[in-house]
Amino acid sequence: MLPSHRLRALLVLVLLAGAPLRAAPVAEAARAQIGVTTTYDPAYRALAYPGGDVPAATGVCCDVVVRALRTAHGFDLQQAVHEDMRAAFAAYPKKWGLKKPDPNIDHRRVPNLQTFFTRRGWSLVVDQAPASYQPGDIVTWTLGNGLVHVGIVSARRTRTGTPLVIHNIGRGAQEEDVLFAWSRTGHYRPRFGDRSRPPAPFPAIIIDPARAP
Repeated sequence: MLPSHRLRALLVLVLLAGAPLRAAPVAEAARAQIGVTTTYDPAYRALAYPGGDVPAATGVCCDVVVRALRTAHGFDLQQAVHEDMRAAFAAYPKKWGLKKPDPNIDHRRVPNLQTFFTRRGWSLVVDQAPASYQPGDIVTWTLGNGLVHVGIVSARRTRTGTPLVIHNIGRGAQEEDVLFAWSRTGHYRPRFGDRSRPPAPFPAIIIDPARAP
C-alpha cells in the first residue's frame, strides 16, 4: 500500500488531469471552428474589407486566429493589421515583395501577425513551462524549411498537464497536443483594455507521485 503522502499526491494528479482549464472566449471561439473548417487552402483570394474572410470551411492557420478574435471580441485582425501596416510599413517583414499593404493577405501571414502582436504589446516569454500557456494565448512556431505556423492554446490539456492547441496545419481546425512539437518562436496574450482581462492562471501544478516528498 502507498504511503499517505503519495496517495494524496496521486489523488491530486487524477483530479487535475481530468479538470479543464478555466475557459477563455478566444479559446472557445477557436474550438468552435472544429468540424466547421475542414480543409486547408493557402490560395490568394480577394476579400471584403473590413471583416473579410475566406469560406468558413477552409483557410490557413492564421484564419483560426482571425476568426477567433472576431468572434470572441469583435476584434478585426484584417483591419487592425492593415491600418498598422499603413502607419508603419517599414516595421513589417519584406518577404513577399510588397510595395504597400494588401488587406487581402497581410493578416493571413504568420510573420505579419508576429510583428503586429509584438507592436501591440501582447508578447510574452517563450518558455518550457506548460503553466505559462493559458487558454486563449497565441503561439507561433517554425516548422523548418522556412515554414511557420500559428495556433491558439485550448482550455483542454493532456493528462500530464500540457495544454492542447487549436490550429489548422492542413486538415482543417483540429485540437491537438502540439504545443511542444515544434520550435516555438512567439507567445502572445491578446489584451483589449478593460473589456478583456487576461485568463486566470492554471488551477494548480500537477504533482508527480513518483517525486512527491
